[in-house]
Amino acid sequence: MYDHRKIGRELGLFDSDPLIGAGLPYWLPAGAAVRRALESYISEVERRAGYQQVYSPVLGKRELYEISGHWAKYHDDMYPPMDIGEEQLVLRPSICPHHALMFRSRSHSYRELPLRFSELGGQYRAELSGAIAGLTRVRAMQLNDAHIFCRLDQVAGEAESALALINQAYADLQISPSRYVLALPDESLNSPQSNYVGDAESWAHAVEILREVLKNAGIDYEDAPGDAAFYGPKIDIQMMDSAGREFSLSTVQIDFHQPERFGLEYIGADGNKHRPVMVHRAIVGSIERAVAQLIEVHGGAFPAWLAPVQLVVLPISDDEEKVAAEVSRRALDRGLRVEIAHADEGSLGARIRENRWAPYQAVIGAREAAAGELAIRERDGNRHDPAPIGAVLDEIAERCVPGALRRRSELSSPAAVRSGA
Repeated sequence: MYDHRKIGRELGLFDSDPLIGAGLPYWLPAGAAVRRALESYISEVERRAGYQQVYSPVLGKRELYEISGHWAKYHDDMYPPMDIGEEQLVLRPSICPHHALMFRSRSHSYRELPLRFSELGGQYRAELSGAIAGLTRVRAMQLNDAHIFCRLDQVAGEAESALALINQAYADLQISPSRYVLALPDESLNSPQSNYVGDAESWAHAVEILREVLKNAGIDYEDAPGDAAFYGPKIDIQMMDSAGREFSLSTVQIDFHQPERFGLEYIGADGNKHRPVMVHRAIVGSIERAVAQLIEVHGGAFPAWLAPVQLVVLPISDDEEKVAAEVSRRALDRGLRVEIAHADEGSLGARIRENRWAPYQAVIGAREAAAGELAIRERDGNRHDPAPIGAVLDEIAERCVPGALRRRSELSSPAAVRSGA
């Protein structure tokens, strides 16, 4: 594996500055392109799976996190409150309390459930300087988060759907987990000094559901006592970095606690009020960790749909520069990320080597310019015969769509995802 910190800086993906602070990387244009592609992919996959995108503030009153339980159980990892007039505001350590309030802001019928809120939002952790590591351990992150509010009889199906979306994303990203973990409470669950909230019966039910989800998915997993969230058990999907350190990337969690704390309700078929269950899930976790893993697995040679530059146009001489500009314009119109390696930037061979990270290179000589054709060279060295410009660009654009988004009808609903279609 590659070290994402070294490769990321060499390729101009991200960097940091002491004046901004440790654990606060910034994204350079190439890295921002990868990030936007990843975010767009997740947003579209979620939309087709029935999620509704929302936005919420990165600040909240201290009281919000006292209600959710984060302040009591998690405040050592939170930034100190900011005194603003009579209020104390906190940078949020988690997005779930905001989504709980969104659910509570409207009345809901059982017919609306499951209600799936997704957000790509910022959250903040007061990490010590010694714990910070590149993109995998940061103080400010963008989390691909979602919270599903559902009836008890829907929980298993929603957890299964979430796990299926995660595994589909891994296939499209061409990454593989090191292991799956069922994070459980430790023996302190029933003690007065417990770090966990809620009753033992709810915890046991949630654990039983997640075990069944993993079994139905045919996934081998390991129990991890003591690794549960303070409000519930979870499935953690683990990755390994280049130094052999393991970290969690994606998660599926069942939460009976926060619906109770926030007084969440829906009107059931019987006309009475009922308490929903929250399913927390993150398909790729934080964008920072996801990109770190992608760099370490692919070493900069990203899948075509994620590459910062998908097509490099190489005019052999100044005579083909005008045609190269036209090819670039037509590629941009098809949504491709394209650059021109101009003839005065070096020999053709040197320009090909300098742009070796691009999935596709289009060489334009006098013959191709006169015929309105492109000769494509792929990153793996495979070469194609010259073909009409439009047809070549159409084929590249189709190849630059991730697999999950090509299967348009098959990912149109959570039921389709659960079925494994």
